[in-house]
Amino acid sequence: MSITRKIAHNTIVQILGKIISTLLGFVALGMMTRYLGTEQFGWYITAISFLQFIGIMTDFGLTPVTAQMMSEQKFDKQKLFQNLLGFRFVTAILFLGLAPLIALFFPYNREVKIAISFTSLGFMAIAMNQVLVGLYQTKLKMHIVSLGEVVGRIALVAGIWLIIQKGLGFLPIMGAVTIASLVYTVLLWVRGRQETPVGLAFDREIWRAIITKMWPIAISIIFNVVYLKGDVVLLSLLAAPAEVGLYGAAYRVLDVMTQSAMMLMGVLLPLLAFSWSRGNKEEFKKRYQQSFDAMMLFALPMMIGTIALANPIMKFIAGLQFASSGGILAILAIAVFGVYLGAVFGHTAVAIDKQKQTMWIYISDAVITLAGYLIFIPRFGLYGAAWMSVFSELYAGALLFLTIRHYSRERLRVKTLGKILLASLAMGAALFFFNDLHVLWSILVGIVLYSGFILALRVVSRETLREVLKP
Repeated sequence: MSITRKIAHNTIVQILGKIISTLLGFVALGMMTRYLGTEQFGWYITAISFLQFIGIMTDFGLTPVTAQMMSEQKFDKQKLFQNLLGFRFVTAILFLGLAPLIALFFPYNREVKIAISFTSLGFMAIAMNQVLVGLYQTKLKMHIVSLGEVVGRIALVAGIWLIIQKGLGFLPIMGAVTIASLVYTVLLWVRGRQETPVGLAFDREIWRAIITKMWPIAISIIFNVVYLKGDVVLLSLLAAPAEVGLYGAAYRVLDVMTQSAMMLMGVLLPLLAFSWSRGNKEEFKKRYQQSFDAMMLFALPMMIGTIALANPIMKFIAGLQFASSGGILAILAIAVFGVYLGAVFGHTAVAIDKQKQTMWIYISDAVITLAGYLIFIPRFGLYGAAWMSVFSELYAGALLFLTIRHYSRERLRVKTLGKILLASLAMGAALFFFNDLHVLWSILVGIVLYSGFILALRVVSRETLREVLKP
C-alpha cells in the first residue's frame, strides 16, 4: 500500500470515528446543559477549564515529541517508548496531583473544588494518553485512538443518562466525566501492548534526550495556555457562573470541532519528520503542501458553516437556555481558521526541529492576549473574551506560517486554497438561503453542496481519488 493510500485510509477511518465521537460529544453536552442549567454548567466549565489550564501547562508537547523521536533512529524503539511513558507518568503525578491543593486558594464554591479534586484523576489518564497517541501516530494506526475515543464517549453518555434518570446532581456528572477518561486510557493501554511491550522505564540518557527535545515546546505551551484557557479562567473569577456557562457551552462546541485539526496533523507529523530528518526535500515539500491543503479543506467550511448556523446550532445542542451563546459561537468560529493554521505550522516546526525558533511567538501572544483579556473582559464580558481568543489564534497561526517559511525555504501554493475558499463561500451563501430548515438538514445540505463544489473544482485530483479508493 502506498503512503498516500495509507494516510488516506487512516484519515478516513479517523474521520468516521471523529464523526461518531463528535456526535456523542454533542449528545453529552446537550444532556449536561439541559440537566445542569446555566449556573451549574458554569461550575462544570470552571472545574474543567481549571484542570485543562494545569493539564495543558504540563503537557510538554509529548505527543509530537513521541511521534518525532519514534521516527528517528537514535534509540531502541521499545526502550524509548517505555521511557516516554515513565517520564509522562512522573510529570503527570507531580503536577496534576497538586491541582486540588492549588484550587483551594481560588474563590470557587465547595462543589467546584470537590469536582476538581477527583476529576484530576481523569486528567492524569488523559496525560498518559499523550505518549500512547504518539505511538499510534508513528505506526499510522490512529484508528485505534478513534476507537478508544468513541468507547470513552459511549461510557460518558451512558453515565450521564443514568445520573439524570436518578437525579443525582452535579458531582456525579463530574464522576461520569472522570470514568469516561479512564475507560479511554485503559483501552489505548491494553491495545498498545499488542504493538510493543508497555511499561515504565527510567533511563537517564533517554530522559535527558526527551527533556532536550521537549523543553522549547514546554515553554511555548506554558505561554500558549495563557491565551488558550486564560479567557475561561478569568471569566470564572470575574463573571457570574451563568455567564461562564453560556461562554463555556459555545467554547465546548468549538473544542469538539477543532480536535480534528490535531488528529489530522498527528497522522502527517511522522511523515514530515521522516522526510526532513533524512534530507529528502522533495518528499518533505510534497507532504508539507498536502498537510496545508488537507487542513484548509476542513478549516474553511467549518468556520463559514458555523458562522452561518451558530444560533440554531446552540439552540439544538444546548437548549433554549443557551440560545444567546449563538453570538459567541459565531465569533469563536473565526478562531477555527487560526487553530488549523497553528496546527499545520506548529507541528511542522516540530518536524523540522525548530521548536526553539517559535518560542517567541507563543510568549508574545500570551503577553498581548493576557493584557487584552484584562482590559476587555471587565468592559465587554463574554464578547471581549471571544474576540481576544480570535486574535490570539490568528496571531499565532500567521507568525508560525512566516517562521516556517523562513526556516524551511518552502513556499506553499495557494491555488487549491482559493478553490476551497470559493467552495466554502458558496456553501455558506446556500446555508443562509436555506436558513428555515432544521439545523440537521442545513448541515447535511452544507456537506453535500461543499462536497459537490470540491469535486467540481477538482480540489482533489482524479489520480489521488483513484489511489485512495483502490481496494
